[in-house]
Amino acid sequence: MVKRNAIILAAGKGTRMRSKLHKVLHQVCGKSMVDHVLTQLEQAKIDTIVTVVGFGADTVKEALGHRTRYALQKQQLGTGHAVMQTEDLIGKEDGETVIVSGDTPLFTAETFEKLFAYHEQRHAAVTILTSVAPDPTGYGRIVRNDVGIVERIVEQKDATVQEQAIKEINTGVYCFDNKKLFAALKKIKNDNAQGEYYLTDVIGILKQEGENVTAFKMDNFEESMGVNDRIALAKANKIMRDRINEHWMREGASMIDPATTYIDAGVKIGKDTVIEGNVVIQGNSVIGNDCYITSGSRIVNSKIGDGVTITSSTLEGAQMHNGSNIGPNSHLRPEAEIGENVHIGNFCEVKKAYIGEGTKIGHLTYVGNATLGKNINIGCGVVFVNYDGTNKHHTNVGDHVFIGSNSNLIAPLNIADDSFIAAGSTITDSTEQYDMAIARARQTNKKDYAKKLPW
Repeated sequence: MVKRNAIILAAGKGTRMRSKLHKVLHQVCGKSMVDHVLTQLEQAKIDTIVTVVGFGADTVKEALGHRTRYALQKQQLGTGHAVMQTEDLIGKEDGETVIVSGDTPLFTAETFEKLFAYHEQRHAAVTILTSVAPDPTGYGRIVRNDVGIVERIVEQKDATVQEQAIKEINTGVYCFDNKKLFAALKKIKNDNAQGEYYLTDVIGILKQEGENVTAFKMDNFEESMGVNDRIALAKANKIMRDRINEHWMREGASMIDPATTYIDAGVKIGKDTVIEGNVVIQGNSVIGNDCYITSGSRIVNSKIGDGVTITSSTLEGAQMHNGSNIGPNSHLRPEAEIGENVHIGNFCEVKKAYIGEGTKIGHLTYVGNATLGKNINIGCGVVFVNYDGTNKHHTNVGDHVFIGSNSNLIAPLNIADDSFIAAGSTITDSTEQYDMAIARARQTNKKDYAKKLPW
């Protein structure tokens, strides 16, 4: 099998984004643009991937890690110059090389595979990936002769009126015979207004040398969209979001209003789960089967089991096991783990705590740095007091415990199985099994005192 290489061009600054963040690191549906490109190339079974970095080189390397090799373009002297920087890594390799920009996050592995297949079938020196644009303004046009052979690429500013009417455009993606690519790169010049080396000049050189120059026309123009500013970034997010939502609906999830359902690229969703509108699911969240997620919920890097109901609540780095439910208006913070068939009602917050099977936390309660057993009942307004101003402390609560409303549990603390905490208590000492703990001031009634009040 022919060896396949890929070069991702990710060295440009991207000034039109008007951002301190390097352009290719701006996110589309939770993943940086260059990561989308790399992911699709990986799925296309590329043997060697090289990313050309320049501005923000360290941050790009940090984002992509060891999934790709890197070449540094110290000075941004054009696309041809960028590809030259990869010569030491792949310049002597046999096979084919696809070149793609890091700011084109919508290309798919299927398109790359079709491009390679077409290139191989035609025994081409270079194959240009093209598409038909509804409005080709601003794009380079593909000029073909009477029998459909590619003659040249002409840029908008250089095109005649007749050429401007051509709708087949250059997407900026190319598949080259690798050795012919690097041989031709040595012949390009920078005698232009910008003083840059253009990759498109390689195509002209190969054409002049009688090499076979072909073009593969892909079906979906949207894939070719490059992102150069915030407006294009928003459009790319919408296209990607529609693609993600359609995928999960085809897989068996229901979305009441897909247009207002925001799901990141790394999310997984099970069958027969229903998601209402105005829901955000981000990061690497996993949603099980038969769940119901209502409007206003936000789920980030969380794992949700089967049959879970989330009502207008926020989850961050949390886990909910099968049959549990939460909300409305509650918050699971990092390291909150909710056991099977647990009920968490409204205006509750859980952080770094495990809640055991069948436990009920109705409303207005904070649980932090705690391990709770099974079948506990926690009344309204209970606070697990875990911070002494310097350190966090842990509370353990056994099975079948009743904790009355408006109680404060001052950590560190151990509440034994079958204990009973009376309402309104501030508990500082541990209990033993079957204890009832009462820690509150005794009531005193002052007879007729209310008559002295000014109202």
